[in-house]
Amino acid sequence: MSSFNDQIIEEFRANGGHVETAGFGDKLILLHTRGARTGEDRVAPTMALRDEDSWLIYASKAGAPEHPAWYFNLLEHPEITIETPHGLVEVTAHELKGDDRDTAWRQIVAVAPGFGDYEAKAAPRVIPVFRLTPR
Repeated sequence: MSSFNDQIIEEFRANGGHVETAGFGDKLILLHTRGARTGEDRVAPTMALRDEDSWLIYASKAGAPEHPAWYFNLLEHPEITIETPHGLVEVTAHELKGDDRDTAWRQIVAVAPGFGDYEAKAAPRVIPVFRLTPR
């Protein structure tokens, strides 16, 4: 894990989920996944939007041409735990497709316009979106 991610995780935990670094504020959660190839436990900070009783997360990797590692972890092991500002929640990850994905994508761009830049930078890769639903 990068030292940047380590810093974000430490700040998240020290401040009840609030992260000033990079202006994340209260929009992060920590994904606790299991490696798709290694089976090792992983923790990854990611931007999330609450959507009724679930969370939407975006595999943008800041517009990189490839998906983040946690994307593959969720495909292989969709039942995970997330760390939110309000505690741990066991969830199941479902990748959104078609109109559902596009609607969720517009939601993040409306809140964080930089995601529009990520989309342009990542092209032709379509940035995946997941819904995390409590179990």
